[in-house]
Amino acid sequence: MKKFVHCQGLVAPLDRANVDTDAIIPKQFLKSIKRSGFGQYLFDEWRYLDHGEPGKDVSQRTLNPDFILNHTRFRGAKILLTRANFGCGSSREHAPWALQDYGFQVILAPSYADIFFNNSFKIGLLPIVLSENIVDQMFYEIDLNVGYSLDINLENQTVSTPTGKVHHFDIDCFRKNNLLNGLDEIGLTLQHTRKIEDFEARRRIEQPWLFT
Repeated sequence: MKKFVHCQGLVAPLDRANVDTDAIIPKQFLKSIKRSGFGQYLFDEWRYLDHGEPGKDVSQRTLNPDFILNHTRFRGAKILLTRANFGCGSSREHAPWALQDYGFQVILAPSYADIFFNNSFKIGLLPIVLSENIVDQMFYEIDLNVGYSLDINLENQTVSTPTGKVHHFDIDCFRKNNLLNGLDEIGLTLQHTRKIEDFEARRRIEQPWLFT
């Protein structure tokens, strides 16, 4: 997992509450167990006017001109601003995979579904909780300012706006450490490689019949 220390980037506003995981990545795209390749299908039923299927050439599909991510001004956004209860619905891991594969590094919302929230941290996608008042103000500022960007500092746990406001966010210390050091569950396990190797060597001596 890549380290997450700092993100400065364009913000895309998705002004919808209760966005579920089937909207984030529809069920027909869940056949792959790889983490890559899902970004092209992110919000598929909203981004395109036709029905999407795995393997279908997305370059030949008809974009929905009304969907926010299809607007030129939000191309290349690294930060998604959205509403309450983001990531509700089924517990599919593919939802944060799709968001990250599309290019998002940070999600900002007043609240998240628990499983989506937990799954995001496991891949280095940072879901930040901000109050509804702050989120409302950001939606307002984005509407008025083309190229609206935010500066996210994980070490200081701050979100800085173009107007100079700095908002503090809370994060569990264990999760923060993992993000700063790029440690997923495999990485955490590998920190104990020496102990694992010592255990395996000792077991070969004490229980040799298991290895014949």
